[in-house]
Amino acid sequence: MSDLPRKAMTRTARLAALPLGIAGRATLGLGKRIGGRSAEVVTAELQQATADQLFKVLGELKGGAMKFGQVLSVFEAALPEEVAGPYRAALTKLQDAAPPMPAAKVHAALAQRLGEDWRSLFREFDDRPAAAASIGQVHRAVWHDGRAVAVKVQYPGAGDALLADLSQLSRVAWLLGPLIPGLDIKPLITELRERVAEELDYGLEAQAQRRHAEEFAGDPEIVVPGVVAQADQVLVSEWMGGTPLAEVIASGSQEERDRAGRLLARFLFAGPSRTGLLHADPHPGNFRLLKNDGPVEGWRLGVLDFGTVDRLPGGLPAPIGASLRMALAGDAAGVLAMLREEGFVKPSIALDADAVLDYLVPIIEPAAVESFHFTRAWMRAQAARIADPRSPAYNLGKQLNLPPSYLLIHRVTLSTIGVLCQLGAKAPFRAEMLEWLPEFAEAGSPGTRAAKKAAAKSPAVKGPAVKGPAVKGPAKSPAKKAAPGQARTPAAKRAASGRTAPEKRRSPSAEG
Repeated sequence: MSDLPRKAMTRTARLAALPLGIAGRATLGLGKRIGGRSAEVVTAELQQATADQLFKVLGELKGGAMKFGQVLSVFEAALPEEVAGPYRAALTKLQDAAPPMPAAKVHAALAQRLGEDWRSLFREFDDRPAAAASIGQVHRAVWHDGRAVAVKVQYPGAGDALLADLSQLSRVAWLLGPLIPGLDIKPLITELRERVAEELDYGLEAQAQRRHAEEFAGDPEIVVPGVVAQADQVLVSEWMGGTPLAEVIASGSQEERDRAGRLLARFLFAGPSRTGLLHADPHPGNFRLLKNDGPVEGWRLGVLDFGTVDRLPGGLPAPIGASLRMALAGDAAGVLAMLREEGFVKPSIALDADAVLDYLVPIIEPAAVESFHFTRAWMRAQAARIADPRSPAYNLGKQLNLPPSYLLIHRVTLSTIGVLCQLGAKAPFRAEMLEWLPEFAEAGSPGTRAAKKAAAKSPAVKGPAVKGPAVKGPAKSPAKKAAPGQARTPAAKRAASGRTAPEKRRSPSAEG
């Protein structure tokens, strides 16, 4: 398909047909087994056919369907190897590729949003998309001042498509759940749906990207491209080359894997401490390994796509570091008390403190050693332990609660660990936590490096003025933390986190 399907009924029908197709193949497979073919061969064929149908539909529909597929792809490492094989290639395709929007529609969108003379802003503009994702595609161009730039253009009708897809996917979550053992699919889809408004708002994305670009300017390890111009549903950023992380996962050397893993771990913890923001879309398509001719220690990590962020003034919440420190010290009572205080254990639930510690210790193993080797086998073991109804971990996990204020942090951390396992990287996770995670080193500690300084800085996402069209949103309200376990509406969540719903704006004239 060459454009974003916009009719809700058409999109819903294609997604609704997924369970029927999978059920039909299962019946056919049963017939083949009765006919004498081996169960292993038939099962492998069914898995491959299911992967082909599921991710072909998700990728072609773009919108929320593809967004969900991209998020799901980082958990592929949790699948048993005999199941993961058929899904891996299809999942990886969703990380940075989708059928392109026709050039004529791109030109029309640019004319509408940048003005009829939009071509005067560029020395060159490549009509072939360099990348295409869930709600927009990227074109390579040369800005009028000679800078190589990436021009991200949102698909017409992306908002309606996102909402319709995620609503339909939530209805078939029971079907998708078995794809990733131990992962509760429905809350994941709900969280994606609640963040649709901010992901569609390129003005908010530009603010978050500027904040990161400003903070990491000149950094020897992390690179964030600067914002060149932004107007309505168009975002122009400095071009970033490098090796996509998906390529490192597929065929990188161990040296490349380890360096990428170390930098990814650093960005997970240092980013919130230094910027007050958490990059919340950590799939491999959003990262580049920037190599040079020098030693591996000089290679850097390029970070893209700031459409979804969580606002965390002062960095990651101190109770995360405190509870991890207590768990590693064997303080079972202290861990349980902290979990209750933060809303992970509801007042009506009675749990044994030692059982809670036994549940957590295998999961937090990367924080216990100087260097941890993240592998698919380790992640599969954790997923199997939590997903097996016969396991004590399964029964205990069902009694835990995930407070709304921790939902995105939990997903981002789990997703990043999934990518590290796909890389097979050896990474100093503990060292990064000691350096950046409040209260992990000791009670009251802000982290051993720049975390304390970052906590004192303003959490505002406004960056320096840049040439080019900029859209300023309304003033943000101070962030307020929800009471543990308290449910909030999407509007309340945006207000509590400093976010605002995007308002209808007219496109300013482009200059620069």
